[in-house]
Amino acid sequence: MIPAAKPIIGDEECAAVERVLRSGMLAQGPEVAAFESEFAAALVDGRECVAVNSGTSGQHLGLLAAGVGPGDEVIVPSFTFAATANSVALTGATPVFADIELDHFCLDPASVEAAVTERTVGIMPVHLYGHPANMPALQRIADAHGLAIFEDAAQAHGASLDGRPVGTFGRFGMFSLYPTKNMTSGEGGMVSCSDAGLARQVRLLRNQGMERQYENEVVGLNNRMTDIHAAIGRVQLTKLAGWTAQRQANAAYFDAHLRGVVTPPVAAGAVHVYHQYTIRVEAGDDGAARTEVARRLREDHGIGTGVYYPIPNHRLTTFARDLDLPVTEKAAREVLSLPVHPSLTAADLEHIVSSVNAVVGAVVGAAA
Repeated sequence: MIPAAKPIIGDEECAAVERVLRSGMLAQGPEVAAFESEFAAALVDGRECVAVNSGTSGQHLGLLAAGVGPGDEVIVPSFTFAATANSVALTGATPVFADIELDHFCLDPASVEAAVTERTVGIMPVHLYGHPANMPALQRIADAHGLAIFEDAAQAHGASLDGRPVGTFGRFGMFSLYPTKNMTSGEGGMVSCSDAGLARQVRLLRNQGMERQYENEVVGLNNRMTDIHAAIGRVQLTKLAGWTAQRQANAAYFDAHLRGVVTPPVAAGAVHVYHQYTIRVEAGDDGAARTEVARRLREDHGIGTGVYYPIPNHRLTTFARDLDLPVTEKAAREVLSLPVHPSLTAADLEHIVSSVNAVVGAVVGAAA
């Protein structure tokens, strides 16, 4: 089986963990501080970064630090992982769902503009699958209405637009370090902050509201990253550029050889880091063809795939909104993510292409 995702953990990561274990300093300490500064220098043009125990924690704390709370609205895509809207709801604010554009699966600026109300305080674009959202258009909307930008860069380590890295456009940017992401710390998140005051507030919130022990300044949480996780992240960070280049090479191979599906285009000026290589299977209007393609690839050809995301957030039980988001609904029934991770061999790539072309030809042909 060729897995849809494959975390890469090597001897260097194991040695880093052992070093920390032998040091006796296991909780938030020097490894976390070093990871924060190295991540900042490598990925977000030196913006101050704060490490936390998960991407969702990072997003939640970033919003709290930015002052988002009850009575506020934040515009988010419905086509994303539920953590995006959850993080808004956890502050007491209301997530307002907007549609996406079909090429890049990111927020559609026109839909965002239509969703602005007198209660809107921010826009949270998701750089989905590793492709940057249309930040210039979203920034124009934010500027026109006096709104903040909060970036969900969970899947986009190293992505950029017109030479500017994701995570540097908004008041904060959140990067996930979950095992299946382009780099991992085992579990964790990183918050890139636009100013020192915001960074200090995130640091307070992650550590029970304290900067100095027992001098609690705000009501906080325990969202700290351990030195064990930071040590893994530091090693992974040194490998990220090479892994990203391999993902991009794998994607280029798919672009050149896949047939019968819609491959993911890259916007002008954008650097796509391919957390996922997501095609669309255009056949029927119920998603059955996509489901059948995934089944045959798995059962007949030993190829794992992923459907991210089959149920839009606005249709989840937790939110249950009656909205007209046609592009979101179309994407939810057509998307299929193929393996694109750096562990793929040349033989794997050939096998994936020949299998997808054969399966899609058979399934879509039968559905026509």
